[in-house]
Amino acid sequence: MTFFNTFRDKSIRIACALVALVCLSAVARAQNDDEDVIPINSNLVILNVGVADQKGRALTNLSQSDFNVFEDGVKQSVVSFEPSTAPFSLVMLLDMSGSTRNFRPTLKQSAIRFLDALSPEDRVEVVIFSNQVKTLQGFTSDRRKVAFAIDQADGRGDTSLYKALRRALADLSKEGKRRKAIVVLTDGLDTDERKLDGAATAEAKTGDEAVATVKPDQSAALRSVLDSADRLGVTIYPLALPSADPKDLLPLTPQQAAIYSAARTRMQTLADRTGGRIHEIRRLEDMGRLYAEVAAEMRTLYSLAYQSSNARPRDGKWRAITVEVARPDAIARTRPGYYAR
Repeated sequence: MTFFNTFRDKSIRIACALVALVCLSAVARAQNDDEDVIPINSNLVILNVGVADQKGRALTNLSQSDFNVFEDGVKQSVVSFEPSTAPFSLVMLLDMSGSTRNFRPTLKQSAIRFLDALSPEDRVEVVIFSNQVKTLQGFTSDRRKVAFAIDQADGRGDTSLYKALRRALADLSKEGKRRKAIVVLTDGLDTDERKLDGAATAEAKTGDEAVATVKPDQSAALRSVLDSADRLGVTIYPLALPSADPKDLLPLTPQQAAIYSAARTRMQTLADRTGGRIHEIRRLEDMGRLYAEVAAEMRTLYSLAYQSSNARPRDGKWRAITVEVARPDAIARTRPGYYAR
């Protein structure tokens, strides 16, 4: 009996260990499979709000009592407030696809100069994308580490723009209650979206017909990014590179006309829906100045959060957001709303 009991006890321990290993493996696989899954409080709405006077000058000395927030016309109770001086967690997304190879030195120099315009307390992550998405530097306030990562950036091939945006959002979701933003330097020509747009317009005979066929805002990849950005309160600033300027390809085929038009429309939507602003890089020498403009604009943003009192179920329908400021000369700008998914 003693031998039997000992054997049985060892067998039970071995079986338990095997079960534990299987469970750990399953968890690890789930974590890998769900790398870009973002845990979010679905009822909390986070806004980054810029306020300017009638002449366009930023107002940076406001308090929580100066703001009134409305959802579908109903006033909401603000549960948290961050002044314009509060630091950001920021992801710098750099397009390292083949279309940017000819001006990499200018691209890197401009991105490094951007760091000088940020607040010392801002935490920065560097993510590059081409045919793959790579994090070169995790969130840090050490500018030397960030600059080194930018200088090492390299890549070639395809453009995984929306995969990179999902990676950035997943990383930002781990940055707690800090204010959040993404600055993405790209031509916007995501490879997967380009293939879908080309297939959708294969039968089009003219450019106008092809452009009308594609519905850029119905892109599943775009909707996924916007939904996550909505819930996390992330503002996205696209810097649109001139490598996607269709004038360089004249005359355009109908498919090319649709692809370029859709790519630029999606970049505009990323900015508009998140309360950011798209910056068109007309000349490469303007890249550094536009980066500085983004940094200056970020320093004028307030962050507000409210717990939605909307009694309607989360039915996927649009909910409009309006922010008013209790000053006669003030104009507030933020994202226009969100889909309650």
